[in-house]
Amino acid sequence: MAHITWKPGTMLYPVPAVLITSSFQGRDNVCTVSWIGTVCTEPPMIGISLRPERYTYELIKKSKEFVVNIPDKKLVKAVDFCGVRSGKKYDKFAIAHLTRLQAEKVKAPLIAECPISIECKVIKILNLGSHHQFIGKVLLVHVDDALLDKRGALHLERAGLLCYNHGFYCAVDKQIGKFGFSVKKRTKEKTKSTLR
Repeated sequence: MAHITWKPGTMLYPVPAVLITSSFQGRDNVCTVSWIGTVCTEPPMIGISLRPERYTYELIKKSKEFVVNIPDKKLVKAVDFCGVRSGKKYDKFAIAHLTRLQAEKVKAPLIAECPISIECKVIKILNLGSHHQFIGKVLLVHVDDALLDKRGALHLERAGLLCYNHGFYCAVDKQIGKFGFSVKKRTKEKTKSTLR
């Protein structure tokens, strides 16, 4: 396999495609964000990166809170719309047919149609250049109970979550391995059955 070199760029794909909700002084907004990731486990923290000219940037900077709403593939049109239109000019909730739900810890709303919503409080803002990163401490997580099995285990593959992959939206709905499977010891019965 031959490799070619490109100039430095953001080539870390795929990335999540999420809907960030924010609110300040009665003004709610929803914005699509793909520059997002886990930055700490204990305490749990998420980082989202926004350009300062985005309306969501202004609302989060003033309110110091946001909600990460993780959409499924049925919401792909809403996700795209919320990423290309400004909340300064449009009521994106109404146009994209998204339902607000009241959060428990923050004023920003949850989105009812999203199977997962994560309430966050901003603890730090980093000026990185074209984007500023908001580090949010996770206050509460909401999960659709349809994603739980009888034992209460979470099955995110059932949600058909979205990712953004170098200009395209893709669904994430197939498991191909469980964490640690490459080093897991096989039982003698399973080993024998594969040898037959």
